[in-house]
This record gives sequence, structure tokens and C-alpha cells, in this order.
Amino acid sequence: MADMLLPGPADSALAAAEAELRAFALTFPETAEDYPWGQPTAKVRGKAFVFFGRPGDGSLRFSVKLPQTAPEALSLPFCTPTGYGLGKAGWVTVRFTPGEEVLLGWLKAWIGESYRAVAPKKLVKALDGAN
Repeated sequence: MADMLLPGPADSALAAAEAELRAFALTFPETAEDYPWGQPTAKVRGKAFVFFGRPGDGSLRFSVKLPQTAPEALSLPFCTPTGYGLGKAGWVTVRFTPGEEVLLGWLKAWIGESYRAVAPKKLVKALDGAN
């Protein structure tokens, strides 16, 4: 309900991608969506693993923790180290502007990596055992 008041990506393709990525993030065990600072955030047991941003330029932006693939991700033009010192801890911000192709497969893999980096080991073990 709270996100209905916030502007999202202006481009319909970006809006659809954001909705799909937010829904995907919530498929992991014991996750919930929260709105710290008025921005949608996926959390596992109260710990954030995906921060979705709402920039005023209509772009799609989110940040994930990538302990294994951050160097690879940061070599891509749509990725930058996350601000506020989080980049030093492996957090990467992804940004797509209207008209750019959103690489959902990669982004979902990164959301999964971020979940595994933040979630309690017991949840990760259960998740990996289910596959």
C-alpha cells in the first residue's frame, strides 16, 4: 500500500521488470517487504538483501550484496558500487534507464546471491537442500 504513493519507473517495461524482481525476491524463505526511508526493500528475518530505489528520472534501480560476483557485476556499465560505504562490503547498485534492456536472468541470480549472503545459514541450507 505504501508504495502506491511513491513514483516508480516511468517506462512500462521498467515498471514490469521492477514488479517481477520484487515478487521474485519475496519467494525466498522468511522474506517480507518493508519500506525503510519510503523505499521498497526485501528483507529476510529483518535484514535487507535488496534495496529498491525510486529515482526521479524514471529509471529502475536496486542494490544487492554480491560477495562472489561483485567484481564481474562492477565491470558492467549499469552497475556501480553502492554508496554510503556499502560498496566496500560487496553491495552493488544496478540501474537501468527507460529504453534499456533489463537482464532479468542475471538480476534474479544476483538477488539469489544477495539473499544467501544475508540470510541465516540455516535458511540457506534448507533452500539449497530443496533444489
